[in-house]
Amino acid sequence: MSVRKAIIPAAGFGTRFLPATKAVPKEMLAVVDKPMIQYAVEEAASSGMKNIGIVTSPWKTILRRHFGRNPELEEFLKSKGEERLAAEMEELSRLAEITFIEQREPRGLGHAVLMGEAFVGDEPFAVLNPDTIYDCPVPCAKQLSDVYEKTRAAVVVLGRIDKAATGKHGVVRAEPVSDRVYRVLDLAEKPGPEKAFSDLAVLGRYIFTPDIFAAIKKTAPGIGGEIQITDAIRILLETRPVYGVLFEGRRFDAGDKFGFLEATLHFALKRPEFRDGLRNILKTLNG
Repeated sequence: MSVRKAIIPAAGFGTRFLPATKAVPKEMLAVVDKPMIQYAVEEAASSGMKNIGIVTSPWKTILRRHFGRNPELEEFLKSKGEERLAAEMEELSRLAEITFIEQREPRGLGHAVLMGEAFVGDEPFAVLNPDTIYDCPVPCAKQLSDVYEKTRAAVVVLGRIDKAATGKHGVVRAEPVSDRVYRVLDLAEKPGPEKAFSDLAVLGRYIFTPDIFAAIKKTAPGIGGEIQITDAIRILLETRPVYGVLFEGRRFDAGDKFGFLEATLHFALKRPEFRDGLRNILKTLNG
């Protein structure tokens, strides 16, 4: 069975962006003119995952409004001659079939994934962290699902990191299988440079089969008292192979303030209407 479903965890408080996220969810902060969660939804949809479960908290009703229809806005735009923009707003509500899954208390990525068990059923599924934004020639989630089609096993995205970043990400011990594909042998959550297996880290994209749920249920709370998906994958490794894909493209950690600025500049420079003016501003600031 192909990967048709995706889970996007979006229930956290976004404390790294306070005070901006006191009233506005971090996932709704705009990178240029799209909220960061929309990049994840678009990536999933363009990878063939048209059924998306967004795991969110009860107060984040703005997420529902963003992906829902707004006929009044569409009619207003049409009355102003903004037909293209009106069509874009209508298309936004048709990107995917979105189900909102309530998580009353954020307890880590593993717990957020577990909240999607009923939504997933007995199908393979993707997990996309919305504050990690990818810009790839082939969508990052599609790079993973292509490997899943061959292996029928869990697949994680891998990227190379420096020593300082080993304290921020799950790091793997792995052996190469083919070009850019690895067999994962072990993982550690935020081990730091002294204990890191390698410079290969898991960076916010996953394909799982439903047996990950049993592994999560066996997972004890780890760092920060949260249920870490890295620990659940280690349990999964006891009975099933797990593969990693060294992605091709660019990645931005938009959950970090500097990464958010970097992503904004990157996507703005790709837009013809902003490119020249932004370059001039950057030259002025640099001078």
